[in-house]
Amino acid sequence: MIDMQREVTTMAPPAAVFDYLADFRTTEQWDPGTVRTVRVEGDGGVGTRYANTSEFLGRTSDVTYEVIDLVPGTSIRLRGENHALIAHDTITVSPHGGGSLVTYRVQFDFQGSLRWAEPLLRLGVRRLLDKGAHSMGRELARL
Repeated sequence: MIDMQREVTTMAPPAAVFDYLADFRTTEQWDPGTVRTVRVEGDGGVGTRYANTSEFLGRTSDVTYEVIDLVPGTSIRLRGENHALIAHDTITVSPHGGGSLVTYRVQFDFQGSLRWAEPLLRLGVRRLLDKGAHSMGRELARL
């Protein structure tokens, strides 16, 4: 399993940051791998499902994400799955120096033949997270 996290600071207030990031459709703006994210069911709370299309290492894949835990204003956890991947994304927002600190954690458990390629995939995931943290910071600065 690949387990990584990044932290992003911003001067935007925690409530605005959380509201923005808890709507997983915003991944289109800050996640460089996301091609499209559509909410297919729910109101953003636990049980809400999103259809996500992402590109990673030159391949496009569809992942269905579901909100599995939500602490309003503080944290959201999503579980994504397709035939090759089980993903857990956790976004936590806390006050920090007059603004906000965002902790973004991903856990990727590759399935099938991709499980054997995990050591190579780790480098791609690291780059994706680095780019995502940079993009997230840029977008949060606009709030």
